[in-house]
Amino acid sequence: MRRTVALRLYAGLATTALAAATGVVLSMPEASAAPGGATGYATQNGGTTGGEGGQTVRATTGTAIHQALCNRAGSSTPITIQVEGTINHGNTSKVSGSSCNTADDRIELKQISNVTIVGVGSGAVFDQLGIHIREASNIIIQNVTVKNVKKSGSPTSNGGDAIGMESGVRNVWVDHVTLEASGGESEGFDGLFDMKDDTKYVTLSYSILRNSGRGGLVGSSESDLSNSFITYHHNLYQNIDSRTPLLRGGTAHIYNNHYVGISKSGINSRAGARAKVDNNYFEDSKDVLGTFYTDAAGYWQVSGNIFDNVTWSSRSGDNNPAGPDPQSNTTVGIPYSHSLDRADCVPSVVSQTAGAGKGLKVSDGSCSPQTPAPTPTPTPTDPAPTPTQPGGTNLSIGAGSDGSGKADGTSYGNVRDGDMSTYWSPSGSTGSVSIKWGSPTTVSKINIREAAGSEGSIRSWRVVNHDTGAVLTSGSGAGVITFPQTSLRKITFEITGSSGTPRVAEYETYAG
Repeated sequence: MRRTVALRLYAGLATTALAAATGVVLSMPEASAAPGGATGYATQNGGTTGGEGGQTVRATTGTAIHQALCNRAGSSTPITIQVEGTINHGNTSKVSGSSCNTADDRIELKQISNVTIVGVGSGAVFDQLGIHIREASNIIIQNVTVKNVKKSGSPTSNGGDAIGMESGVRNVWVDHVTLEASGGESEGFDGLFDMKDDTKYVTLSYSILRNSGRGGLVGSSESDLSNSFITYHHNLYQNIDSRTPLLRGGTAHIYNNHYVGISKSGINSRAGARAKVDNNYFEDSKDVLGTFYTDAAGYWQVSGNIFDNVTWSSRSGDNNPAGPDPQSNTTVGIPYSHSLDRADCVPSVVSQTAGAGKGLKVSDGSCSPQTPAPTPTPTPTDPAPTPTQPGGTNLSIGAGSDGSGKADGTSYGNVRDGDMSTYWSPSGSTGSVSIKWGSPTTVSKINIREAAGSEGSIRSWRVVNHDTGAVLTSGSGAGVITFPQTSLRKITFEITGSSGTPRVAEYETYAG
């Protein structure tokens, strides 16, 4: 009966699918694709800004999406790709280039960073074609529908995952998307939202996952425990068998979600996973929280949840539901701020905000959906903000420096000579410059000072601990940049987007 309902729901959706369109990539004015900004764990590890500060292009085919990625100056050059129409196997081909690594049978975001894919206009539908994120960072996917992706049968795509992440992925925000199938594994479908092989700092927000055997997993097996720091909030899980999500190891924050028609098991915390489960509404479902199908226990901290017509099976062997009276068995600290809606209003709030085509509406914790104001994007004519000179000693004076390719006539040493008339420029529109010391040095603040006549050229950037590769912070616009005190030998300022020719006159570093 349940599968019949799922198929009927999908058949109705299929009749409204958009017709396939010819792909075109056009230069567009820069636009903010994600008003309100990332939330949850995607705000950590330097944050998630996607293609902020870069070029915006339009695509109506999968090939055009790949072409936009491959046309960039480099694999980390920021770009926002606005998608409209139906993306499918017939209009998605591999495109080659030094800034991309694409494939014919999926949308491939592989070995790249600083990308936003956002549905616009009459909508974006990825029909039987999954989105694959691999060895990538700082990715935003917003306001799109991905449906009917299969791992068996025909056609197949992305291992059956609507959205799948693997192999060292960092900082992904998936927001206001609709992910759906029309059956379970026996019908050829797999997970809607999967993470494995060292994926961290991910948020899934204001989204719909429905009509599938498997909602999603974190960790592909009991030995894949390298994934962590995932936030799920204000999502609708509807007509799902299990995995809402399945957690193997790591930490997850699950709040203000609405679960309806979970038929086998819901949040499955196992193999040492720790889940903070706050103010969710579970309805007409079975075994919505616990450790299932394994004797490797997981843990949870629960508060404020509502269980409406939820049934619980008996505990035995590898079946350990948390109910019928779920109690916390661990404590989970959350490092970011967030506003909780009351659980009793979650069904109403989620129904008005979750999924593609909802106008990117969000909740501010007042149980009342809000339409966030778009974040303004600076233009080259905007005056650069006047930085406040930090106090203390500029540690760059007397230090060493190096970086990526430099423009003719410039020098890395010019950024640490105390002279505003000399400068370093990258050989293109993006590049990096580093300050380095012979022994570990504590730094918590830098001041990027642009040369006269080039103020405002630097658009987006990242500050990286070169010793470890960790992103200390990211943002846009030059000036004073702060981050937690860090002891390191080398700190890199990476320009990921610019207008005109960036010129760094001074790269000052300070202990506090």
